[in-house]
Amino acid sequence: MYPTLLALHSVIRWLVLAGLLFALFRAYRGWISERQFSRFDNSVRHWTATIAHIQLVLGLLLYFISPITTYFLQHFNQAVHQREPRFFGMEHSFMMVIAIVVITIGSTKAKQKTTDNGKFKTLVIWYTIALLIILTSIPWAFSPFTRRPNFRPFVLAKVAPPGQKWLKPDQKPWQTGAVPQRNYIQFYE
Repeated sequence: MYPTLLALHSVIRWLVLAGLLFALFRAYRGWISERQFSRFDNSVRHWTATIAHIQLVLGLLLYFISPITTYFLQHFNQAVHQREPRFFGMEHSFMMVIAIVVITIGSTKAKQKTTDNGKFKTLVIWYTIALLIILTSIPWAFSPFTRRPNFRPFVLAKVAPPGQKWLKPDQKPWQTGAVPQRNYIQFYE
């Protein structure tokens, strides 16, 4: 279940980013050219927030079943000084919840505005802030903080190749640099 949710969370991240970018494109264009806020613009606003909420639910599920966050919560005093557990146990999750709150506020405020230009301007401000928060909190493959693949495959697990130091069942990969024994499975992190 964990690897599947993790891969799904990785795929939906791209939908969230695409939705935000498309919504921002429509909002900037509508605001600058003083267009009418159409039903399509309203649908884009709504579906952008909906996809972000789906991503939040998946992220919360992952938070409570992830071995990294489990380690972080059980060994807080040590884990807070380790980059990987701290990033996923505290920084990534906190910033992403803030980003989703910002998207929700922006969507709600835009819906309540009475003028078309006010709706576009509200979306521009709130969605831009949310996009910046999200972009800084994603574990990109090029990130100096914590790296994860940009595209995660839907693979159940991988077994460690022979000839490497084997990981005991109670050890964490980020603690030792070892890989699991053949009869244990290391899920993609």
